[in-house]
Amino acid sequence: MYNKTMKFDLNRLVRENVKTLRPYSSARDEYISDGSEKIFLDANENPFNNGINRYPDPQQRSLKAVLATQKELNEDQILLGNGSDEVLDLIFRAFCEPKIDNVITMPPTYGMYGVLAAINNSVNREVLLVDGFVLDEKALFENIDGNTKIIFICSPNNPTGHSFPKEQIRNILDKFKGLVVIDEAYIDFSIQKGWLSELSDHKNLIITQTFSKAYGMAGIRLGCCYASSDIIAILNKIKPPYNVNELTQQRALQAVSNTASVAREVKMILAERGRLEMALKAMSFVRKIYPSDANFILIEVDDANKRYQQLLKKGIIVRNRSNQHLCRNTLRFTIGTPEENDSLINALTNLV
Repeated sequence: MYNKTMKFDLNRLVRENVKTLRPYSSARDEYISDGSEKIFLDANENPFNNGINRYPDPQQRSLKAVLATQKELNEDQILLGNGSDEVLDLIFRAFCEPKIDNVITMPPTYGMYGVLAAINNSVNREVLLVDGFVLDEKALFENIDGNTKIIFICSPNNPTGHSFPKEQIRNILDKFKGLVVIDEAYIDFSIQKGWLSELSDHKNLIITQTFSKAYGMAGIRLGCCYASSDIIAILNKIKPPYNVNELTQQRALQAVSNTASVAREVKMILAERGRLEMALKAMSFVRKIYPSDANFILIEVDDANKRYQQLLKKGIIVRNRSNQHLCRNTLRFTIGTPEENDSLINALTNLV
């Protein structure tokens, strides 16, 4: 039975084996370079310099320093991972006792939450969204018990594109005494402000973001986790020592040092999203266009399987989301370049 009067206690949530775990200390943890010339004979590396012969900084300090300034956080509130999926997996491994604990997800949503729950042998309690992709708060709290460790909220949501009302999320943060993970992979495309500024107000809040969307760097596999320094310290205990490679750190540092370019691309994607929405309204086989706060549009059509195959024959690959809850006969279009969107609109216009 879930005790609604319970106070948030991070120590109660951590797995017992993680509490007592002595983390691995790598060579680059024991000696932190000050940038001066040194002879490194501590890590059994190949000594011949080719730019990547040395192990990367295990704490990604240079990158975190820039992110901390931009996000107005402390560096000890940031964890970086090999994509957001590694960050999410670390959260499971730190807090969910296999075969005992459970998490809550709200389909339709990002499918990796369920996959990671299965990998970590934790029960995934699905609280289905209701018509209009609305969160059923009553059902959510009815599914919480003493072993519910985490609630996952993807906002803006994938695959729907909508954002959940902030008042609703804030109510969950205030009432639930476990961890609330807000996945903000698409926040840069949203009219809503994200949750980073409220981290200090909610000790149970974890925010994940990514370099794969707005930054256009899906290929480097870099995910970000923002939380209290206490939560980040726990995740640091169990992360692999060199989980973010040197090339990824270098490319990400370049990207965060040139935010003007990112802003230009986001602005163009938003403009193109509006243009595609307008074009879709004129197409007879489109039944509904769902409002989007992301870099994609979800639409309902007359026959999703048929339209998917027609587009595929024209060399255009979209995502058929019809197997998801409340998503019957839906297709998801990622916003491409203006030229790619021209091709998509032309192809859709000529479908019969």
